[in-house]
Amino acid sequence: MAKKSNVKKYKDYFGLNRIVSIILAIIPVTSWILGAITRFKEKKIVAGLIRLIFGFTVVWVLDIIFMILKGSIFRLLAI
Repeated sequence: MAKKSNVKKYKDYFGLNRIVSIILAIIPVTSWILGAITRFKEKKIVAGLIRLIFGFTVVWVLDIIFMILKGSIFRLLAI
């Protein structure tokens, strides 16, 4: 019997495929807005607010790197 994992697999940017998500992550405005919306959708209010405030800086570059390498946006806070 296969063991099920309790770890949630996040598919960022509303379940879009990886290429579309990478393109959206490259564009600063969409990365900023969609990153915040994604965090609010996950009920991570503090992380969503941090993305709204600091989304145009280092977080944007980290989102691009993480989206290319892992297929998900950078998650600064696990809360």
